[in-house]
Amino acid sequence: MIILNRSLSSRFSNLILSLILLFSFTQIQAQSKTKDFKISVQWQPIQNNSEGKSQSLSVLSLRNESAEDLPSNGWTLYFNYSGDFPKPDSRGLTISFVNGDLYKIEPNAASDGISAGTRLDFQMVRSGNIENVTQSPQGFYLVLSGTPEKVIPVKCTYPDPSAEFLNSLPASKTWMDPSYVYSKNQDVQDIDASKMPLIFPSPQEYKSMNAEYIINGNTSISAETIFIREAGYLSEELAKVLNAKPAIRQNSTNGIVFRKDPKIAAEGYELSVSEKGVLISASTPAGAFYGIQSLKSLLPPLSWREKQNSIVIQTVEVKDEPRFGYRSFMLDVARNFQTKEQILKVLDLMSLYKLNVFHFHFSEDEGWRVEIPSLPELTRVGSVRAHTIDHKNNIQPAFASGGVPNQLPGSGYLSRKDFIEVLKYATVRHIQVIPEIESPGHARAAIKAMESRYEKLMKAGKAAEAGRYRLIDPQDKSQYRSVQGWNDNVMDVALPSVYNFIEKVTDDLILMYKEAGAPLKTIHYGGDEVPAKVWEKSPAYLKLKSTNPDIKSTDDLWYYYFGKLNAMAKKRGLFVSGWEEAGMRKTTLDGKPHYIANPDFADDHFQLHVWNNVIGWGAEDLAYKLANGGYKVVLSPVSNQYFDLAYNSSYYEPGYKWGGMVDIDKPFYFIPYDFLKNVKEDGQGRPIKDLDQTKMIRLTDYGKSNIVGLQGLLWSENNITKERLEYMMLPKLLGLAERAWAVEPEWAIGEYSILNDLYYKNSWSQFANRVGKRELPRLTYYNGGFSYRIPEPGLKLRDGKVYANIQLPGLEIRYTRDGSDPVAGSMIYTSPLTEKGKFRFAAFDVSGRRGRVVTVENK
Repeated sequence: MIILNRSLSSRFSNLILSLILLFSFTQIQAQSKTKDFKISVQWQPIQNNSEGKSQSLSVLSLRNESAEDLPSNGWTLYFNYSGDFPKPDSRGLTISFVNGDLYKIEPNAASDGISAGTRLDFQMVRSGNIENVTQSPQGFYLVLSGTPEKVIPVKCTYPDPSAEFLNSLPASKTWMDPSYVYSKNQDVQDIDASKMPLIFPSPQEYKSMNAEYIINGNTSISAETIFIREAGYLSEELAKVLNAKPAIRQNSTNGIVFRKDPKIAAEGYELSVSEKGVLISASTPAGAFYGIQSLKSLLPPLSWREKQNSIVIQTVEVKDEPRFGYRSFMLDVARNFQTKEQILKVLDLMSLYKLNVFHFHFSEDEGWRVEIPSLPELTRVGSVRAHTIDHKNNIQPAFASGGVPNQLPGSGYLSRKDFIEVLKYATVRHIQVIPEIESPGHARAAIKAMESRYEKLMKAGKAAEAGRYRLIDPQDKSQYRSVQGWNDNVMDVALPSVYNFIEKVTDDLILMYKEAGAPLKTIHYGGDEVPAKVWEKSPAYLKLKSTNPDIKSTDDLWYYYFGKLNAMAKKRGLFVSGWEEAGMRKTTLDGKPHYIANPDFADDHFQLHVWNNVIGWGAEDLAYKLANGGYKVVLSPVSNQYFDLAYNSSYYEPGYKWGGMVDIDKPFYFIPYDFLKNVKEDGQGRPIKDLDQTKMIRLTDYGKSNIVGLQGLLWSENNITKERLEYMMLPKLLGLAERAWAVEPEWAIGEYSILNDLYYKNSWSQFANRVGKRELPRLTYYNGGFSYRIPEPGLKLRDGKVYANIQLPGLEIRYTRDGSDPVAGSMIYTSPLTEKGKFRFAAFDVSGRRGRVVTVENK
């Protein structure tokens, strides 16, 4: 008998245990390699203010739909979300943060796995409350440790929350209550369509006459040489609604005639329609183009539903020009991509409503979307989102894109050819395209792409070339976290290679603009949301600080960076555009950090797009401060013109709410030169009667001269389809178009005491009727049709009757009494209902497309 001493016995036991564990793990890995697991998940919010804290409880149910058990180790479930998780462990699983908005759930030591055909309910305790459908985890996929590069897509369903949860929301007493919606809709009076101007946006002078003109395939189009391109455009546009395409003839005095009149303002026009023909007068091609859009406004809204032999239009006399020369729409295609075809469709929409600047936000942390021939890695790596372990071939998933590469909307880009086509298309429509190179923050896609380039060239032995366009220094150990959750998304502006990169991208863009024959006056270089503590441990910064007396802290790198950008842009005949931070200088006031308009660049035509006016944050007057300080300012306020914000506070309304809510009325009632006078809600959407302006700066006459125009903005975190993009964009864009083009309304000039009375009795009702009765029917079929938002009806019980109304008169209200959802053939609401029972209501457009269903019971 052999007797081992205690030490040997213990080591032998540990060896046996290690072998068993190794065997078990090997078995799990082998199982992971050979089994095709299939799981699905379901997410449902349960409670806000959980445990009396500012946190929410939801349940993520994981169902194993495989024939085999999901093991207790060796797998990871990834998804996109936001927030902190104070209780990361539940049911043998642990949730943890990866980067950006990417999280993962993995089994922990307490895990028993998930048996085949069974479900595990994981309790998610998350910081902050859940207020709408946008605040849900998305983009799930599974990765097994044995095959770390293989992705298993995971479907997630989202059942309605319980009535208890919905009733706990503040919105249950406002926008989720049909009677509240009814009270809001009462501000809109139904106006006879014959009493409204036919042209949109509102022209300066408009006179309708009691006669008609007929346009058909025999109608000729004649133009002076300066307007030949516009005449060709009009012929193509009329061919979309007529069975025969109108011909262009020289020196004709009949039909539609373009005439040059040098006395008319640059973007102005005059439109005269009589029984004999149409005369469009302008001094420039742009003015003539806007005259064409007004002529199209005269066409019956349903003209685009099907082609006709002839179309009858009203005779009118119009004199018109825009209030602002800069009427912009910003579209973000970086966070979630939109195709070339959809971008062209947006440009068509912009041109119809006389918007003339397309701010093209094509680069971000989550994607680079325009091919730069000199740096192909920008799109080869930076335009592809998918699961990755090294970022060499793509960047990580974000915003519900999932783990599979080369799928919309997470992946995609415009080729050089595509982008040139976009530029040409915009130029024909007199739209200036302003590209945005996000920098130095929001640059993760570019950073990862240039790191991939660096590694490839280093392996090829080309060290000098490898570092030429590198955007970071791996030796920089600065620790930071951006607003969007990234810890690696900022260029190191102390590196000379950063400027090589910016110059190279700028020069490639310039070449594309030249080939397209498109104007390029400025490039937007970003400049916002660079987090604290960035660059602090950068070797390049420390070296620059030791040699450059102007660099005393990392704050000075900001001015250093934009100073170099400014010099580079000037050499190329460009001026710099950027977000507001590009024109701000950090100083102190009473020992606290304080920002002022930076005098360094005010005289260099820096153009600042100022978004931060969140009501209650303390920077409500920032745009006016910068304009008074000498900067050219594009008003881009989150409070009124961020189209990605939810329409209202209903749980079912998608969109963000951090800056308030934005419906079509917000951009419409915006007062550009004194917007604080007309603030109706704070940054949380709560009504306020009179904003305290005692400590706020007002716009001076000098500052007013620096307001170049208005901009609506649509960020794309939640635009996972083209339909969602159109839903968030329309009809909000119509409010922007009206305010950017039309003269200052009477109600905006009056004292506050009479402002609301004039607004609601006159302007808002007429505008809502024009949108509902003419523009939405037009957009139902225009250019293939747009999926604009159809608002839900308001409902009220009074004296035993059911009353219904709608925000935008012209939409049909239909209802049912049998418990089924209304359809296009359901009964039309025309007057109060006296029947008893449960009613289901919805609004419909002219094609039969339905909005959200609401219910009421008449007992």
